[in-house]
Amino acid sequence: MATVEKTIITVETTVNAPVAKVWECWTSPEHVTQWNNASDDWHTPHAENDLRVGGKFLSRMEAKDGSFGFDFIGLYEEVEENKSIVYTMEDGRKVAIAFISEGGSTEVTESFEAEATNSIELQQAGWQAILNNFKKYVESSL
Repeated sequence: MATVEKTIITVETTVNAPVAKVWECWTSPEHVTQWNNASDDWHTPHAENDLRVGGKFLSRMEAKDGSFGFDFIGLYEEVEENKSIVYTMEDGRKVAIAFISEGGSTEVTESFEAEATNSIELQQAGWQAILNNFKKYVESSL
């Protein structure tokens, strides 16, 4: 039986905020709805989060004009507060997020298994745009 090599894409940023604040903004639904979009014509009107091993999260992502939307759902496999999260998306792909405290700032690194529909470059750009939006949101809310 052949082994399929999975492509892992990594995006990262340094947020100028303490790790506890970064963690709160990443994991609290009331914050997720404020930053979880790759561009200004998209938004996340609803988010849920059961942050524990075996727990599930859901973010409803929609185009603001109502033309398209989808539920982004994952099941947590590992949760280490203020340090790391590992989850599996509905389609079976894995995501690992590391939160590394660097004094008053936090490095956030997100690695995910690529899907086969969109180009690697498009996937990386989209996930990086969301991460950049997260950084902007956290830093503006201090």
